[in-house]
Amino acid sequence: MASKTKLHFARFEFKYVLAKDLRDEVESELKYFLDFDPFVENRPHHQYLVRSLYFDDPYYTAFFDKIDGLHTRSKFRVRTYTDNPDDDTPYFLEIKGRHNNLVFKHRDIVKTVSGGIKEKGDDLAAFLLKHVPESPLRTQFEYEIHKKRIRPVALIDYFRRPYISKYDPEFRLTFDEQLQGTVTKSMFPSSTDRCRNLIPGYTVMEVKFRRHIPSWFHRIIQSYNLWRVSLSKICEGIETLELAVNLS
Repeated sequence: MASKTKLHFARFEFKYVLAKDLRDEVESELKYFLDFDPFVENRPHHQYLVRSLYFDDPYYTAFFDKIDGLHTRSKFRVRTYTDNPDDDTPYFLEIKGRHNNLVFKHRDIVKTVSGGIKEKGDDLAAFLLKHVPESPLRTQFEYEIHKKRIRPVALIDYFRRPYISKYDPEFRLTFDEQLQGTVTKSMFPSSTDRCRNLIPGYTVMEVKFRRHIPSWFHRIIQSYNLWRVSLSKICEGIETLELAVNLS
């Protein structure tokens, strides 16, 4: 995964929330135009786990920036692709944000030892500062740790099935399902940490592209009457877990 993923990009991302029957119909038709991402070609169910631990400040500023619809906003997270700390799977420190309609993401790989990242809270923040190489991303993260007092607040897990257009490698589409949020300050929470399912029974379909949506996808949007939604998985998690209820 480390060698197959871009460290920096800017693109458009459109999201749609689909009930199971509609998801099955749409996915069946999409297969005429899309191939599985080669990474999942031989994986069970053609999907993989995405695990992200999100940071925010004591006032949940990143959360409310999204709720308030700010055109320029960002958030930090640590991302990996396993729920087993013993797996030899990379970890990334990421900042993801939006400027007007354009989504950007910058990530640096975290240099780890065997056994994964088991630190939590302030210890995790210190670990990341020590194990992320010098870069503008690390500098901004350090600033927000010390000045804004950002700390890990919640973990978001889901299973992703990725596709790539047969005609344009920069047009990607993913189905994210079995979303789950956990109140924790660690990449690997304990069994007693509070956990909730997010939008159960629904799949989040994300369309990612650099320039324009192809005409064939426009036809699918019209055929199935699909509506774009403004959805953030971490915001869904914070709302469902009731983490910012006394701050609004």
